[in-house]
Amino acid sequence: MPRKLKVSSSADIAKKWGDVTPARSTYYEAETPKADSTWEANAVASKGTYKAAVADPKIGDRFAGGLKGKAAKFKRKVVDVGVARYGPGISAAVADMQAGFDPYASELATIEVPDRGPRGDPKNKEIVSKIFDALHKKRLAVLGAAS
Repeated sequence: MPRKLKVSSSADIAKKWGDVTPARSTYYEAETPKADSTWEANAVASKGTYKAAVADPKIGDRFAGGLKGKAAKFKRKVVDVGVARYGPGISAAVADMQAGFDPYASELATIEVPDRGPRGDPKNKEIVSKIFDALHKKRLAVLGAAS
């Protein structure tokens, strides 16, 4: 029997995000400086993914070249600027987060999915597939892209 997904409103989700996330700045302060060398390595390693996402065959080289040697600056900016701006940035972005998520929250609320089967049941993939397909189409519509 099809059922609708239970989805909180984008206003409720954005409010909770805005209320809860600024308090997580201590995690941001503690964890992001540890990522300086892995951030650069992982960003440079994503060259192929980035290249596949754009049409210009040389964009990957330009992307990686712009990242190399930037780990120290990344760490400095996180420590000197990021921690202080994190909470206020989240608070300032609540309306933007809601506006950005609203089309997807609305789409999720319209999706009818079959009942779940037991763990590992292939029917459960149908739920994921329906949600994926609907959100992908919504993303293309929001971006004004052709499918």
